[in-house]
Amino acid sequence: MITAPLSRFLAVTDMERSAAFFRDVLGFAVRPVQGQHGFAAQVEVVSGQARIQLGRADAAHDSTGERRPRGAAILFFETDDVAALHAAVTERGGNPSSLEKVNWIKYRMFQLKDPDGHTLWFGQSYHVSEPDQRTESIAERHIPHGSGQLRQIIPEFPLKDIAAGVAHYRDVLGFTVNYAQDDFGILNRDNVSIALIPRTERNQGIGSCYVYIKDADALHAELVAKGARVVDQPVSMPWGLRQFRVLDLEGNQLTFGQTFE
Repeated sequence: MITAPLSRFLAVTDMERSAAFFRDVLGFAVRPVQGQHGFAAQVEVVSGQARIQLGRADAAHDSTGERRPRGAAILFFETDDVAALHAAVTERGGNPSSLEKVNWIKYRMFQLKDPDGHTLWFGQSYHVSEPDQRTESIAERHIPHGSGQLRQIIPEFPLKDIAAGVAHYRDVLGFTVNYAQDDFGILNRDNVSIALIPRTERNQGIGSCYVYIKDADALHAELVAKGARVVDQPVSMPWGLRQFRVLDLEGNQLTFGQTFE
């Protein structure tokens, strides 16, 4: 059962196919549209407190004339038994992602795409009782900053050319050089530090890290203007982070995320 209110419009290309997906895969009820809200809705699907209106993609504009593109929506549904819903969706022929714990918002979640590519997330709070719910271990509890044993993390990114990497992080990504030599570099920006290490037989592949930031759109614009290898546009994710990814000269990945309410 969907337990939190949600009312959205989705642009779709095949009304019968989309309605059948919500009905046969997700277990929604299909009914006539009850009340228009500036969209050319033709069908309404309902489950618990969730109500989704479906309209044709070629007529999907809101009352201001803004286009509602097919596949652009991200919807989050809160449910009272996410494990049972995941099992039911799988049994009905859906293709959901695996159930995962998202620790910073304390939800178990999975996602799948509707026939038009819209992203649908389903989640349940850890604090809601589940048949197999266990008490959180100490390792899963949040310890306030400054009171625990661990102090700081510095990710190590392997590079064939450390000097070129130092210049890239300084001139393009906005870091300052803390220390640099032929086979090692430490770069700082604000409260974040990154170590550049030689790419050796032992240090293959890529490094990656997630950086919490103040303003995703402003940083994205800055890095694009400087010619950084920005992979995507800032996207607001259902777990409360607006994020985008950047690759350095050799493919090491930095994901920047801004929390939002």
